Amino acid sequence: MGTSGGYDAFRIISDMRVALLLTESVFDSGLSIVCDVLDTANSLRCELQRPPPPWEITLVGFGRLHRTARGHRVRTEAPASVAPDVVVVPAVGVKEPTQLVGLVESPVQRRAIEFVSAVAADGVVVAGACTGTFFLAEAGVLDGRQATTSWWLGPAFRERYPRVDLDTRATLVHDAEVATAGAAFAHIDLALWLVRRRSPALAELVARYLLIGDRASQAAFALPSVLAVQCPQTAAFERWVRAHLGEELSICKAAAAIGLSERTLQRRTLATMGLSPLAFVNEIRLDEASHLLRSTSLSADAVAAAVGFRNASSLGQLARRRRGCTVRALRGVTSRVSEIVSDV
Repeated sequence: MGTSGGYDAFRIISDMRVALLLTESVFDSGLSIVCDVLDTANSLRCELQRPPPPWEITLVGFGRLHRTARGHRVRTEAPASVAPDVVVVPAVGVKEPTQLVGLVESPVQRRAIEFVSAVAADGVVVAGACTGTFFLAEAGVLDGRQATTSWWLGPAFRERYPRVDLDTRATLVHDAEVATAGAAFAHIDLALWLVRRRSPALAELVARYLLIGDRASQAAFALPSVLAVQCPQTAAFERWVRAHLGEELSICKAAAAIGLSERTLQRRTLATMGLSPLAFVNEIRLDEASHLLRSTSLSADAVAAAVGFRNASSLGQLARRRRGCTVRALRGVTSRVSEIVSDV
């Protein structure tokens, strides 16, 4: 079992047949990324003294033609016509959680879900990224396993698939012969992981040629306000915390202020975000501290005080524990994510 960047001793086979399972409105870049990374690996194999066998890529789907999210038509083969060693489910171009759940539970997708379940039962490696992870979860192959998904889909995922051990901080998680990756461009990490399974040296070569590599944790980009809004009680808690961020916070007092018991608040935050109330408070503190560090000339101590810490050292300890970085590094986290979400 491992997370982003790990290398497993999976079964070694003479060739690697990868089937990309397309559903209607497949995310264009997700599909292209996986193909491009594997095609690049095939092209660079000759530069190694002991190259692994090439990857054979087949697009499969239930229907001869599939329309992508951008409206392009892609021809696919029938799943029954291939004997894959790996099945990858790219993301679909649906970002709203309710629409996504409606998609995976619709009768139209039943054959795709059953196909994923069947190949996993036969020992085939199955993988999904971003919204594609919902297809794996719907098929039951993630039950009892560690997994990840796009950070903003965490609340909906936890509610629908409570048997999955979800960690939305991770960019890539592999558990036995199942792999999941986070938000859209984590397709890169997933494809590079497939290469690394067969040849770490080739994966390094591909990463250098394409200027790619393992992503940092998704936690640095997750927005507490986006996660909280999916539950009225956690949204109210988030607003209260931000209004009292510079004060000494009491979870009991916060719960009473929004009309909940402390135990009910605990259940709500765990169910929605997989975090305790205190852990969520600390995420809000880091979010606000990052904003202040990027947008003001306040000293690290002043920023720490503004978000409820005695000094920058306490803020730094939290940053290292939750983000794996220093206070100085927080100044460099891009603000573009906040700008994009505020425009949605």
